[in-house]
Amino acid sequence: MTPQAHLFLLGLAAAGQAARQPEGFKDAFFGCRGNETAPEQLHFNYAGDRGMTISWNTAAKLQFPTVRYGRGPLLDRIAFSEVSVTYPTSSTYSNHVFIDGLEPDTEYGFAVHCADEKDRHQFKTSLPAGHRRPYTFAFIADLGTMGPLGLTDNGQKDALSPGEITTMQSLSQFKDQFEFMWHDGDLAYADDWLNEELDGFLPNTTTKGGAAVYEAILNAFYNEMAVNVTMDRPYMVGPGNHEANCDNGGAGSYTDSICVQGQTNFTGFRNHFRMPAEQSGGVENFWYSWDYGMVHFVQFNTETDFPNAPGIPGGSGEENAGPFAPNGTQIEWLKKDLASVDRKKTPWIIVAGHRPWYVDDTMCDSCQAAFEPILLEYGVDIALFGHKHFYERLAPIADGVPDPKGLNDPSAPWYLVNGAAGHYEGLSTPNTPLQNYTVKAIDTVYGWSRFTVHNCTHITQDFIGESPDAISFETQHHC
Repeated sequence: MTPQAHLFLLGLAAAGQAARQPEGFKDAFFGCRGNETAPEQLHFNYAGDRGMTISWNTAAKLQFPTVRYGRGPLLDRIAFSEVSVTYPTSSTYSNHVFIDGLEPDTEYGFAVHCADEKDRHQFKTSLPAGHRRPYTFAFIADLGTMGPLGLTDNGQKDALSPGEITTMQSLSQFKDQFEFMWHDGDLAYADDWLNEELDGFLPNTTTKGGAAVYEAILNAFYNEMAVNVTMDRPYMVGPGNHEANCDNGGAGSYTDSICVQGQTNFTGFRNHFRMPAEQSGGVENFWYSWDYGMVHFVQFNTETDFPNAPGIPGGSGEENAGPFAPNGTQIEWLKKDLASVDRKKTPWIIVAGHRPWYVDDTMCDSCQAAFEPILLEYGVDIALFGHKHFYERLAPIADGVPDPKGLNDPSAPWYLVNGAAGHYEGLSTPNTPLQNYTVKAIDTVYGWSRFTVHNCTHITQDFIGESPDAISFETQHHC
């Protein structure tokens, strides 16, 4: 009996699942087929105080994706699912296993189906809602593939300097200093394949052949992220415009009509992740929430599913995506979710949506009309955004007017835009003059935001890059 099989049988006994295993389960578990079932693109995310979803990709479909896990040296428990999904044009299957009944704020070792015996990882479950321990999390947006399929130092526009540390590498260096990472839309930039070919950065293919280039960029990104961060830290994601279709909303004289089935309407994004929508009453990876210690976190969707959304068919964004729920669902969910927050338990509310409405001089007016009144009504503290490829720290704002109290106990949400993580398109420059609500803008270096939740009245944010920026937010919550 191999060590892996021994642990597997221990797991069946310890977890009490022997009687519940479906027909063919043992054969499927032991049926590893070399490269076909070798795991890649590993990532995991919170699914409630006592849950975690483990996800990875394989070249072939798994009948019963399985995770071995445990708190001690032995991985003496198992969890399995039947979720091994793919889509037209994908070269892999996405496997998702939800583990429930875990102890909060606790480290577990785990190994996924068909992993090498030495290929063991760890996750730490969510800090229970209301817990007062300080912690740090990472926030990024607009991060794409690095290297020969994306951002590199080969002389492209806004190329990396020789030896420059990328955001992925920086996150890897600092990952012992944060407990999870939040990626607020625009993952991989696989839809930039067309721009990369039109620019002469990649060899030209046919538009039909572009589907394989798109998939190659996507896979490269998720593997890079796994190696650097996501196999070690929970990875929470939200939708951005670059997940919507295959051609960046139109490049050159092309439109999304060149996109083949499987590379439209957020298909890859929907298959690759399983965010905690079920636990929070949301919808898929588009809108959901979770609690972590003193903070209630909310991801909402600025692309579709609200009036005049930019990504809907006929919208300004040209993505022709959605809807993903009946009319009005997202707005009603957001109101209900925020209304249910116990501010004595989780005094902070931090939300994120991809497209900002307060930023240099190009804003998402429909986003503002749909969401800002709700954020004001329910006393949201911090609102985070990406989409614009620079860092812009703003004042707390209500209806376009900066709060005169600044960050000292404001009565309006504090806004931050950070889409400076880096990708093939490089950085962009804010339009000037800057708005009266802009406090600081950085558009010359790549970077990410590190937030530290100190207590119920004090949060700090640091822009981690070659031009750092640090700021402290204070409010008088009733602790």
